[in-house]
Amino acid sequence: MNISGLQKLTLLDFPGKTACTVFFAGCNFRCPFCHNASLVVSPDGSGGNMSFENFLSFLASRKGKLDGVCVSGGEPLLGTQAVELIRKIKSLGFLVKLDTNGSFPNKLKSLAEEGLLDYVAMDIKNSPEKYPLVAGVPSLDISPIKESASFLMKGSVPYEFRTTLVRGFHDESDIQKIGTWISGAENWYLQAFVDSGDLIEKGLTGFSPNEYNRFLDIARQFVPNAQLRGI
Repeated sequence: MNISGLQKLTLLDFPGKTACTVFFAGCNFRCPFCHNASLVVSPDGSGGNMSFENFLSFLASRKGKLDGVCVSGGEPLLGTQAVELIRKIKSLGFLVKLDTNGSFPNKLKSLAEEGLLDYVAMDIKNSPEKYPLVAGVPSLDISPIKESASFLMKGSVPYEFRTTLVRGFHDESDIQKIGTWISGAENWYLQAFVDSGDLIEKGLTGFSPNEYNRFLDIARQFVPNAQLRGI
């Protein structure tokens, strides 16, 4: 059971906390604008270059220096490894933030109900009818994603929804449809697309600042605390 990447310090990924980020390979989606394409190529989440033991030793050396750990991917809930690691992280006294696409609601609920999650960032890729397109899975059933979103909106754990906006995949009507779906959510971040150089589909672009602000105006009709990120 290996970790595929480690960012030893982040001041941005875990709101209000100093943290490190661990990345798991493998994902059930193939989003064209995924900025971690190299992490999603492993269909079962196998591989990786850092053992759990080495990571936990690193984490123990950061007691008193880091508040928490961001568990990311890929999709960390694809297998069982991240769940096991989260339990070990919590046993060391660190906070846990989970990044997820929401397609494994039972695992999400189980972790939250065990008190193992301190913050969840869930992607809302697009309006329901466009989900298969943006997820790169033509036959995608989005009912698990809706179940995860509904669970988070009940407030059992602090959370945010986030939508990365990409030209050709998102328009104003999509923001309105997403807003209708998650109306009343706690936090919704509209994220500027940035070409990381590690994309599944090449040649994609974001929007102008004026366009992002127009999207935000629409989003705030449904989620008053909606914000832009990365502008």
